[in-house]
Amino acid sequence: MADSGTSSGPELLVELDRDSKVPLHRQLADGLRDAIRSGRLAPASRMPSTRVLSADLGVSRRLVVEAYGHLTAEGFLHSGQGGSTRVAAVDAAPCRSSGPDRVRPRFDIDFAPGSPDLASFPRQAWLRAMRQGLAEIESSAFGYSAPHGLPAARSAVADYLRRTRGVVADPRHIVLCSGATQAVALLARCLDGPIAAENPGFWLHRMILRHNGIEPVPIPVDANGIDVAALAACDATAVLTTPAHQSPTGVVLSAVRRTALLEWAQPGRLIIEDDYDAEYRYDRAPVGALQGVAPDRVVYLGSTSKTLAPGLRIGWMVLPAHLVQRVRTAKSLADTGSSVMDQIAFAQFLTSGGYDRHLRQMRRRYPARRAALLAALSRHLPQAEVLGAAAGVHLTVRFPEGFPLEELTRRAAESRIRLESLGPCYADPATAPPGLILGYANLTEDQIATGVQMLGQAAHELGAA
Repeated sequence: MADSGTSSGPELLVELDRDSKVPLHRQLADGLRDAIRSGRLAPASRMPSTRVLSADLGVSRRLVVEAYGHLTAEGFLHSGQGGSTRVAAVDAAPCRSSGPDRVRPRFDIDFAPGSPDLASFPRQAWLRAMRQGLAEIESSAFGYSAPHGLPAARSAVADYLRRTRGVVADPRHIVLCSGATQAVALLARCLDGPIAAENPGFWLHRMILRHNGIEPVPIPVDANGIDVAALAACDATAVLTTPAHQSPTGVVLSAVRRTALLEWAQPGRLIIEDDYDAEYRYDRAPVGALQGVAPDRVVYLGSTSKTLAPGLRIGWMVLPAHLVQRVRTAKSLADTGSSVMDQIAFAQFLTSGGYDRHLRQMRRRYPARRAALLAALSRHLPQAEVLGAAAGVHLTVRFPEGFPLEELTRRAAESRIRLESLGPCYADPATAPPGLILGYANLTEDQIATGVQMLGQAAHELGAA
């Protein structure tokens, strides 16, 4: 049988019993035949060359040639281009994998908040950044030397935060992490004393704190942001807050409250500033980060989840000096560091201007989708009160008391429309008013209009229109 003579090929598990009375060439042919029938060797997959397989198994090359010859004659193998040997298409056992699962999305219209336009992820620009970064990075970067982040990546993040958010960003005080959620988890392990959180607030952060043994002290939020007077009345020594665009209500912390919150954070107290959604402002200039005013009293959190894609799992913390070593140690013990490959690409993407260009493109696209959602709500769900500022990738609506929200959500799911209610955002969901958090960034304008129209029809049938 012809052999390509290549010195490489895929590794293959074949067990040979040298104490058996069955000849080795037959054992090899039987083992390969069973692997093909069971689907362990998929059709069209390349076989190791006879030279490579004989070396791997410690047998003569002639033995492998003989086994391959038998299987070729039986139709289990065939010669491919260049003389390579490949698996033929044969009937296989039902358990054979037919490739990746193709699962139909559960929802046709997904109003889940928190996602940017995933179809607009800059794939080609990201690939270019990866290639350029890999060409320049030293081999030592692929080791375990920097669990808190590569120096180049931390410097790139620092430069970006200084010019866009007014953050006092020393690369030595930055820890790169797997999104803002891991940042909250790491801080929960490093901080002493009670931690307060906005109520309502992001439900996942509350779950993370609880998972780490901390029951967050709920602090009310009103039209001016977090109630600093209520915060001062409790015994918390740290507070997790979203001042630029409160999650989920969308309100912006007022200037008076910003001043009061910074005054609250005297020595021994700490503000954890989650600056999510800060990149998207549609009707006003962005407000600088609190951290830029008091870097010794604020931990600044950010991520690419709302700007590029949640699946990247890229986030960062800018820490006061006294917390740096403690958080670095916690990060090292958690996972020994985030993906080096993603850090390389993101650092290059930042320094090349690719990130800025992507954000500008999204800022032009999202206002039209937000406007489409507002228009559809006004037409089909006029009883919905829209909360918060024109910003971010979602808007929150509140309905009158007695609105049949649970039934509406159930009917929406039956029509393959995903909704997320306000309830989980409250420390006590039973106290939540009827309301929805509607993400619009990952939907087309037609999807938004169709989805809200269907919701309005369902509300009318429920007697709520």
